[in-house]
Amino acid sequence: MSALALETKALCKKFGALAVSNDIDFSLERGARHALIGPNGAGKTTFVNLVTGVLRPTSGDIILGGETITSTPQAARVKRGLVRTFQISALFKRLTVLENVTLTIAERDGSANDFLRPAGHRRANIEEAFGLLEPLGLADEAMRPVTELAYGRQRMIEIAMALALRPKVLLLDEPAAGVPPSETGAIIDTIERLPEDIAVLFIEHDMELVFRVARRITVLVQGAVLVEGPPSQIAEDPKVREVYLGERKS
Repeated sequence: MSALALETKALCKKFGALAVSNDIDFSLERGARHALIGPNGAGKTTFVNLVTGVLRPTSGDIILGGETITSTPQAARVKRGLVRTFQISALFKRLTVLENVTLTIAERDGSANDFLRPAGHRRANIEEAFGLLEPLGLADEAMRPVTELAYGRQRMIEIAMALALRPKVLLLDEPAAGVPPSETGAIIDTIERLPEDIAVLFIEHDMELVFRVARRITVLVQGAVLVEGPPSQIAEDPKVREVYLGERKS
């Protein structure tokens, strides 16, 4: 079994003459907590879209758990354990917290068409959903409609739904986007409590979250890797300070 959960080799994406991903070599270890950062337009979301199958690369390879998935359809990648959340919330907001997670489990198991049958027919799914909500501190709100919850709590529900798909690799696209500073701590706590056997890659602009959670950081600039390393190295790197943090060399 490969020691890497996810890997890309010379991954490129071009739109005509414009290269938005340029020869990206990237490795995500099993159980990693890895941040992907960079200025706006650096190609972070494009990279995630390539990895998850939303976009097809111009060249290069994507490898999941030692198996090449470059041409594998998006849904099949999810079945293999490659799961993502999105920068913009994608919840069923008129349903309860529990219904959102239970429906995700039913979709995973191929029983979503039976979701409206009496509750006894999906008891196992409901019990599993409660089991996912409890460690995230959401069990007490399970019966509340999503629209009644603060936005930060809604982002945590999305993580619960992603966990319901039993990921081996979890990609979080700006989990703190739009979340008030007063609620960011709960997002950080949620990511820190994720199971250790899941490799986590997250895109984020909130540097407090990045430097508290990440064990390794990759910086993208103009679709290419500028530098990669542990947080202490990234924080002191002059190229990062100049390009990403806006500092100038003296």
